Amino acid sequence: MSEVLQLGDLAIELIQKDIKNVHLSVHPPHGRVRIAVPKNMTRERVRVFAISKLAWIRQQQKKLREQARESRREYSERESHYVWGKRYLLTILEKNEPPKIELLHRKLRMTVRPVTDEVQRAALLEGWYRELIRQRAPDFIERWQKQLGVEHSKFFVRRMKTRWGSCNPVRRTIRLNTDLAKKPIECLEYVIVHELMHLLEPTHNARFVRLMNHHFPSWQQCRNLLNRLPVRHEDWRV
Repeated sequence: MSEVLQLGDLAIELIQKDIKNVHLSVHPPHGRVRIAVPKNMTRERVRVFAISKLAWIRQQQKKLREQARESRREYSERESHYVWGKRYLLTILEKNEPPKIELLHRKLRMTVRPVTDEVQRAALLEGWYRELIRQRAPDFIERWQKQLGVEHSKFFVRRMKTRWGSCNPVRRTIRLNTDLAKKPIECLEYVIVHELMHLLEPTHNARFVRLMNHHFPSWQQCRNLLNRLPVRHEDWRV
């Protein structure tokens, strides 16, 4: 069950759960704030914690407001799409044969059956992006596991609305956002390093930053690049 913690004009969704640590998050598209806390944490301690994080919350809300977003995609002729940071014009070829996608110079050719609608075209491209990540990620993962001295159990590629990646340090699994296939390849490497680093340090504390600085000195430039690039159009009602 959730309740609302009101701090001036800021309404925070407060959830008490059977957890050990406090989890604070700011969600798109409008900067909704959610805080999950241990069941035994007093309301006053929660309030003090939230107040201490107000500057961070406002900063995250500002980022969300300023984040560039792609226009809604219709998967029609000569529509712009991106692959590894490069722009391609979509061209549609209708044929009675299995659907496929090919990169031809500066064009992204989608072969579909004549009855294929927008939803099916979107699913085809989504699956193709997912396969690109599955092909490129293993090399990065293998290289960085050796450098960091860690070992993951499995990685997944999925559509994610609010994260580029995630890590479960207990299960030693990592998840990568399908949309990383649209971004420059160094962004995929950065996210993989970031998530593997959580096998050494689960939180984003000072030790995590030191480890990232030591092993991947350009990580902040990659993060800033990723944050500057437009993110996909989302229907947040879904």
